[in-house]
Amino acid sequence: MNATLSKQGRQKHPPGLYLLFLTEMWERFSYYGMRALLTLYLTTAFVSGGLGFEKSAAMSLYGFFTGAVYFTPLAGGYLSDRYLGRRLAITIGGVAMALGNFMLFAQHSLVGLYSGLGLLIIGNGFFKPNISTLVGELYSDQDQRKDAAFTIFYMGINVGAFIAPLVCGYLAEDIFKTTVEGVVHYGYRYGFLAASIGMVIGQILFNSLGDRYLGDIGKRPVGKSPDPQEAAAAHAPLTKKEKQRTAVIIIITCFVVFFWAGFEQAGSSLTLYTDIFVDKHVFGWEVPTAWFQSLNPMFIVIFAPILSSVWIKLAASKKGDLSIPTKMGIGMIMLGIGYMILILAVLQTGSDEQNVVVKSNILFIVLTYFMHTLGELFLSPVGLSMVSKLAPIKLASLLMGVWLASTGVANILGGKLAAFTQSLGYFEVFSLIGAISIVMGAILLLVSRKLVQMMD
Repeated sequence: MNATLSKQGRQKHPPGLYLLFLTEMWERFSYYGMRALLTLYLTTAFVSGGLGFEKSAAMSLYGFFTGAVYFTPLAGGYLSDRYLGRRLAITIGGVAMALGNFMLFAQHSLVGLYSGLGLLIIGNGFFKPNISTLVGELYSDQDQRKDAAFTIFYMGINVGAFIAPLVCGYLAEDIFKTTVEGVVHYGYRYGFLAASIGMVIGQILFNSLGDRYLGDIGKRPVGKSPDPQEAAAAHAPLTKKEKQRTAVIIIITCFVVFFWAGFEQAGSSLTLYTDIFVDKHVFGWEVPTAWFQSLNPMFIVIFAPILSSVWIKLAASKKGDLSIPTKMGIGMIMLGIGYMILILAVLQTGSDEQNVVVKSNILFIVLTYFMHTLGELFLSPVGLSMVSKLAPIKLASLLMGVWLASTGVANILGGKLAAFTQSLGYFEVFSLIGAISIVMGAILLLVSRKLVQMMD
């Protein structure tokens, strides 16, 4: 057995992994490019290219949108498992998201806003659970390359997430800036157009190269698979062990809601705090606010390979690798530490947006994003791999949707918390998020041994 595992470790990854890497990279370029601009677009005055929302209303809408984006994978996962097949669902989702971003570009109005966001919500539901499940289907359950494959795939997510705010933020805040009668107009529309084009590029790659590099994987619903064992498994009742593993996925999903509620402040309260209270000048040049959204994916691209090699060394050691619940508990604690660093900045600046006397050093927000990134690396790719390993075949995409739905619940909760920064203040909200994350991480560490027994 050891010789087999060693041989697997030396094998190259299938080329289909890199096709899925590129497809997901362009989808994340589209999503994070739009997300980096959304709060700024909502709160900027109409005459300046925005929609003139109140900040609390904008952050609530942002939270609802980013929450709904991660709820619809439940329906998308179910439909693809039962009726569509994963490949068709990915195409439907990609086309819908490209159209959604194009609506935001074409219609500078509430109609354009809500129709565009609606298409993005629907499209993500079809796309997101199925692209991750396809990665797992490239490997057998015993293939030791699967964790490494999800790390590579996760880097694809974050390459797109790194590039998107730079490109879309630059288009929005610099290139299309004009002055008419002393009023500054921002080109948010062109940032949304770039996001739409990125989604189109990803779909062209996926559909033109899919048959060549993926073969028949994901073409049929699970119950109609040509593999007799897979087809039989799709109709068989769950075993006791499968029920226990499904329970573990759901339990850990409930815990990570608290992580994502804090992590997803990046696009709302952290963006507004950075815009108003952080000294963004570097060598005399002011960094665009949207560019700070690239810190997290940049850190992931840098540190994901390092952390992956650490997991490999731990697995080869006598003590063995850390368990999945242990990694996730540590990740939640790291997120909390990130907020404790940011609280030091808030103590200097206060929360009065109308009378900003002191601005915080840019390093505070950089260190906050760094700790959040480390926490994410301990939690998110591990979670994707966990669902791929533990989920029964008949529920694979549905349970991936459940995992993603935790981000949906978290974004709605996070939107409410972000809105409270306008009434309670940044110090109170950031302190609360940090404390809850640390406490929930500690609880997850305490119950990790029991969860490992259930995972078997």
